[in-house]
Amino acid sequence: MPLTVAIVGRPNVGKSTLFNRLAGKHLAIVDDTPGVTRDRVVADSDFGGIALRLVDTAGFDKGTPESLAARMAAQTSVAIKGADVCLFVIDARAGITAGDEFVAAALRRSGKPVIVAANKSESSAGDAGANEAFALGFGEPIAVSAEHGLGLAELREVLAPYAGESPEQAEIEDEAERPLRLAIVGRPNVGKSSLLNRLIDEERALTGPEPGLTRDAVLAEWRHGEREIVLHDTAGLRKKARVTEKLEKLSVGSTLSAVRFADCVMLVMDAAEGFEKQDLSIADLIAREGRTLVFVVNKWDLVKNREAAFKDLRERADRLLPQIAGAPIVGVSALTGEGMERLMPVVFDAERIWNLRVTTGALNRFLEDALTRNPPPAVKGRRIRIRYMTQAKARPPTFVVFGNQLKALPESYLRYLANALRAAFRMPGTPIRLTLRSSNNPYTE
Repeated sequence: MPLTVAIVGRPNVGKSTLFNRLAGKHLAIVDDTPGVTRDRVVADSDFGGIALRLVDTAGFDKGTPESLAARMAAQTSVAIKGADVCLFVIDARAGITAGDEFVAAALRRSGKPVIVAANKSESSAGDAGANEAFALGFGEPIAVSAEHGLGLAELREVLAPYAGESPEQAEIEDEAERPLRLAIVGRPNVGKSSLLNRLIDEERALTGPEPGLTRDAVLAEWRHGEREIVLHDTAGLRKKARVTEKLEKLSVGSTLSAVRFADCVMLVMDAAEGFEKQDLSIADLIAREGRTLVFVVNKWDLVKNREAAFKDLRERADRLLPQIAGAPIVGVSALTGEGMERLMPVVFDAERIWNLRVTTGALNRFLEDALTRNPPPAVKGRRIRIRYMTQAKARPPTFVVFGNQLKALPESYLRYLANALRAAFRMPGTPIRLTLRSSNNPYTE
């Protein structure tokens, strides 16, 4: 028998888009107008080997007994009653609203298992809203983007136990099935397209001495060992003030989209020029988007004193980009192939760190030690109290810190915690996000 999943939530959070994504077909009408879905829509689906019966529902909203909203809510209540598990969809960009609280109360009364899907989490704009979902009391929210197909592997992992599959089995199968999305970015004319061609051993992208040859993001599907990879070669990113032509603006937009939807980004630089200001700006953009980063220094075959050059690059990267301290640096030559054998193992290791999950117990043992070594400062005579922390999600590692007066924590102390986390759990180079919440401890309830 398929696992029956009712997709519920307030109006206009993306339930039908997620329904279509999971069903693999465009079955439910999707529009920005709230309240498009009114009746239950049912579809059977094979979701990564799990047989699902999906039920798309109307937006759950308050209304007078005879109103359309109330009749739609009644239809949704029937779907909840017949479900094995409810997928509660919220809008991560909007955060938790009164409408979400209303839906959460109805789901608690139902007694059904609930999984929270924080939709529209394709960028950092959704992080705060996703973390707010902890307060709903249904456990860790799953950050997804129904529109772009992000977070589906994590969603499958959480659904698997309800279908009788062990979480370990689900995690192994998902990792084997999910392709690595790898973007190649950098300034114009540093050898991005040459690197793509060298990796896949094919003249897939046009190359030449002229800067700006690539306009659209060139996509290439590739297999390295047992791993499927989707490579995106992108247009060169110049300083914003120099981007004036319409075509180049469109190319820049395509590149930024490739970064946002990547798992790992290779930032290609010219060995003869080292870290230019624009390289630092691009690296900062990648970190702010929460992607894991590998510095690829091209034309390494032309460097004479490689040891000194590498030491200088390492020092500058860690000093100028402390938010991703330790990000790997690999010297290669896309022209000759030198150093290419080192590149993909480094990429896979960076992705592993980006996916790292730390248990709450280990985090709080770390926190106790970190607070002992460097207690939080006092504010107006009252010491800030950090009570505990938990990991909200991976990709990138995102941690929620609970306590009192946390908004008064200085940035320097947050950097101390992030760097201590990076050192304690061996997470060099990956962005680390900290979200502060003043709240009761849900683990004591």
